[in-house]
Amino acid sequence: MTVLRTLLPIILAMLLPASGALAETSGLIRLTDRDDLFGWEAVGRVDIGKGGFCTGVLIAPDQVLTAAHCVYDKQGRAVDAAEIHFRAGLRDGVVIAERGVARYVAARGYDPRAGMTAENIRRDVALLELSEPIPASIAAPFRLHGRGTKGQRVSVVSYGANRDKAPSWQRECGLNWRAEGIMEFNCDVIFGSSGAPVFARDGNRARILSLVSGGNWDSAEKIAYGMDLPDVVATLKRDLRAALPATAADTGFRRIEVGTNRRASGAKFAKP
Repeated sequence: MTVLRTLLPIILAMLLPASGALAETSGLIRLTDRDDLFGWEAVGRVDIGKGGFCTGVLIAPDQVLTAAHCVYDKQGRAVDAAEIHFRAGLRDGVVIAERGVARYVAARGYDPRAGMTAENIRRDVALLELSEPIPASIAAPFRLHGRGTKGQRVSVVSYGANRDKAPSWQRECGLNWRAEGIMEFNCDVIFGSSGAPVFARDGNRARILSLVSGGNWDSAEKIAYGMDLPDVVATLKRDLRAALPATAADTGFRRIEVGTNRRASGAKFAKP
């Protein structure tokens, strides 16, 4: 815990809301055409309530991973599953597939009242069960990778503030360090990227190493934080089968409106 105690104040400072919009850089590729999206169809936008969104990814035809803090409203209440929709491969109003959410569970131990603690980063994962499966022939789910190692090269596909109409792919960024279930990446993400999959290569295939929980959006040196997934996801699957309810509490996160710099209280997802 020594490393995390030392770094946590820095992490918390980095998680303050950004003051400006993120500009597209040469490191980000907008997946505009159907050919560009090939292979990434399972990544989509998780639309929440009246315009809020995060990023999510299929891990089974009827299961989507996203960040736990996305499923709480600004009053800290668990969002009704009926208000959540997954739009696989959304680009400029066109989707590969769109489904409602029948139910969901957030990771055990995640406490939205506690804000961005080390334990919350480890547990910032939610599993959504779709109302109907999306056939793998349309959007093939991704498998999980094992635990990451320092210096490992990764990639990220995400939606975000001012780039919410189509996914952006960062072909390569790096894992700076991993300690006690938390990873730091030098990946270019922003509000709305919460829940975005961080991919590692396994031979010729991409597998999900982590999800974006938070990061430093407002700096020349971009930083993102994620968590180890295998144990958390295994527990979430068991909880989903048992239909355990999500916990409602105060999130302590922030929300902004897409296309602007205006901030509002609530969960850390972007709101068009």
